[in-house]
Amino acid sequence: MQSGRGNEVFDVIIVGGGVMGSATAYHAAKRGLRTLLLEQFDFLHHRGSSHGESRTIRATYPQHHYYPLVMESYTLWQQAQAQIGYTVYFPAHHLDIGPAQDPILRAVIDNCRRHAMPHEVLNRRQLASKFPGRIDMPDDWIGIFNRLGGIIKPTKAVAMFQSLAHKYGAVLKDKAEVIDVKKDGENGVVVFTSNGESYRGRKCVVTVGAWVNKLVKKVSGVELPIQPLETHVFYWRVKEGHEGDFAVGGDFPTFASCTGEGGIYVYGTPSLEFPGLVKVAVHGGNPVDPDKRPWGSGYRVQDLKKWIQQTFMGLVDSSEPVVKQACMYSMTPDEDFIVDFLGGEFGKDVVVGGGFSGHGFKMAPVIGRVLTELAIDGVASGVDIKPFRISRFSMNSRI
Repeated sequence: MQSGRGNEVFDVIIVGGGVMGSATAYHAAKRGLRTLLLEQFDFLHHRGSSHGESRTIRATYPQHHYYPLVMESYTLWQQAQAQIGYTVYFPAHHLDIGPAQDPILRAVIDNCRRHAMPHEVLNRRQLASKFPGRIDMPDDWIGIFNRLGGIIKPTKAVAMFQSLAHKYGAVLKDKAEVIDVKKDGENGVVVFTSNGESYRGRKCVVTVGAWVNKLVKKVSGVELPIQPLETHVFYWRVKEGHEGDFAVGGDFPTFASCTGEGGIYVYGTPSLEFPGLVKVAVHGGNPVDPDKRPWGSGYRVQDLKKWIQQTFMGLVDSSEPVVKQACMYSMTPDEDFIVDFLGGEFGKDVVVGGGFSGHGFKMAPVIGRVLTELAIDGVASGVDIKPFRISRFSMNSRI
């Protein structure tokens, strides 16, 4: 086993070069820390959760603890794109629709009120007035409209964080699969890769997405309750002559829809990456081994087609999607994140960020800050990480 960087000791080694790891590398390097980012595949690969053309950013969460994270992320996205010189965040309004008594929607309304977030609660007639001829819903549904939506360009965003991290002095290495992390006496950790190299660091942050449970179990014996899912995003053709009605930059919003118990949770974005196509997909997927992907056909696609036909009033062709892209989720049982120290023999030397459950991308800038501060300072400023602690689960461990 040879050292990959001679006798150099990094302040922090980040394992996993998706959006969370790349944002962490950016924050760490910006602080002047000796930073190493390791990625098992090519940078900007399409096998995980950080590639593609769009992600929604929204502030309408039923859980209170996400609101401050999202609001800080809006600011951090704009700061980072100002530093790089190109745009990754595209503002939009946001709309949630669903049954009037749905507990998720009721919690969203409560959260809007709690945080004094301007919003409108719409009935069917009011929704039709706001989006005439474009969006419909049943009489017993409501809509929640606000101005805090938007689209993030994911592959472009990951490239942005990696470029800025490099600009601030970080070392970036891809095709460097980490297979183990061990204690280095009292001096931190040693990270080992499959190509026979090793790297020494005072701290380590693990952000390997769908592979997090495999690596953490190998390193520590801890089995995190994270289930990888294969999910798909779909793009559907807008009827000719109506393309501008669904385009970003106008009044068409990012959107989400809970459809009641046993139903699907739908989300989507205005036309941006593919002119004349609108992104509409289902939150969820099928359990997979991330190293043995089936690259399946999709999850509850027939239900999604019905939703599109009923909601967009025939202006979006729901017969078949025009473009399909596969992606990975890393789901926890409660769909809250894991952001915590690994503990055990590693104490506070190893920090884990994972289980982002299909809704973490929007918060990557603040998660990167939090992971950096946990690793280096032992505490994250301005954020309560209690909802993200590993200890909320009953764990199996050999440490």
